[in-house]
Amino acid sequence: MGTRKEILSNSECYHIFSRSIAKFVVFNTPAEYLRFIDLMRLYRFQNFQYRYSDFIDLEIGLQSAIRKNLEDENEVLVKIIAYCLMPTHIHLIVQQVVDDGISKFIARVLNGYSRFFNTKHKRLGPLWSSRFKSVRVLDDDQMLHLTRYVHLNPTSANIVSRPEHWQFSSYHEFIGEEKNVSELCNFTHLMDFESRQYKKFVEDHKSYQRDLAKIKKLIIDDYTG
Repeated sequence: MGTRKEILSNSECYHIFSRSIAKFVVFNTPAEYLRFIDLMRLYRFQNFQYRYSDFIDLEIGLQSAIRKNLEDENEVLVKIIAYCLMPTHIHLIVQQVVDDGISKFIARVLNGYSRFFNTKHKRLGPLWSSRFKSVRVLDDDQMLHLTRYVHLNPTSANIVSRPEHWQFSSYHEFIGEEKNVSELCNFTHLMDFESRQYKKFVEDHKSYQRDLAKIKKLIIDDYTG
């Protein structure tokens, strides 16, 4: 991934963006999206040292025990606040917990996914375009509007008509519909809202367009598709 010029500060939150090379489609099936999400889930922990391909070859009971121990220890590189995976790029909002935590986390996830994708699709070479981009989120108001922008990416790109129809983002956690897996995102300490209020806030597209100026400096991709 290379050395980043800017220093990302502990306890600060950042909008992280990474695009595939030449807008190459890097997520082709639901299983590929879900693998990336599980990479985020595991590689955010400092003490997770397995290669993912080795980890999933372990007996299911051992996998579960390792996951539980990681959750109990809770020694993380970053806290994931929100995310949205798109066919050619990813949006993350994360809070750095330890020195170099974001860079280490992103490198582990992107490199791990690249190894899997290249093996599966019999391709060689890098999958992601240069270094990831990052912009610091200055306050809770920006954070709230930024999460809406991130969660609306699939609708802005006309992939789905409603954000809840896209299963590869944190929107379902935000509106309280994530029931089958342990929660990945950590956002309640940063934003005070009820799930129904947030759903209305996101679905208010007219308001979203009007308030876009509040976060324009935080939007670091050149298109939402």
